[in-house]
Amino acid sequence: MLLLLFCTLTITTMKAQQLTAPEGAYCDPETGLCHPSPMPAPAAAPDFAEDVEIIYVGDPMCSWCWGISPALNRLERAAEMNGIPYRIVLGGLRPGGGDPWDDEMKKFIGHHWDQVTERSGQPFGRALFERDTFNYDTEPSCRAVVAARTMNPEVESRFFELTQHHFYVLNEDPKDAAFYAPICEELGLDYQEFVRQFNSPEVKAATEQDFRLNRSWGVTGYPTVILRKGNELTALARGFNTFENMWSGVSETLEARR
Repeated sequence: MLLLLFCTLTITTMKAQQLTAPEGAYCDPETGLCHPSPMPAPAAAPDFAEDVEIIYVGDPMCSWCWGISPALNRLERAAEMNGIPYRIVLGGLRPGGGDPWDDEMKKFIGHHWDQVTERSGQPFGRALFERDTFNYDTEPSCRAVVAARTMNPEVESRFFELTQHHFYVLNEDPKDAAFYAPICEELGLDYQEFVRQFNSPEVKAATEQDFRLNRSWGVTGYPTVILRKGNELTALARGFNTFENMWSGVSETLEARR
């Protein structure tokens, strides 16, 4: 039986004065955590083998996931150097989107991006707010990462990061397949095959499976970084965090369970 996710971090309660997006979604500037739309979890989560891995649960259109990206790059390299597998599970922050693209929404997003930059140093463009229409639907960007994973798992993390860069810095629209053409070219992925995978029922189903899986683990926001040992899941980070804190959590947790 899969154990519940136990967080080893102190979670700050959302303050009343924090910005709230339409439909009740919100991002907490204190914890650096973006909370997703609700979605039913699978009836039963799979059991794991008795081994160890680090799992990053995130969404390319979650701004705190962009903020933590440099720390995750270091975490992935450290995991590889120490023989610990590292994998991504796509979160599904706002699948379907649908919020009005009005001044209130633009103000909410712009202020939130300023908070992420202040804490992480990560850059953001502002051309997005010049668009007359935009649907903040995060499902296509997640599905694109799954398509890249299907084609070549070794480029998945970099594909995820480049998708973030093209959205947050260049402010291009991840719902359009053409958005991913330069990313595929940079990573050596056949673009036509990528488009086929991106639009395939199999990749759409695999993307939704990721969404449901992380909710079945008790993940309630992104970024979340998990250390899995067998069926036991421990949160290394729930929200924005540093590489040093996350790696210390890996070392302490594994040492305690020997």
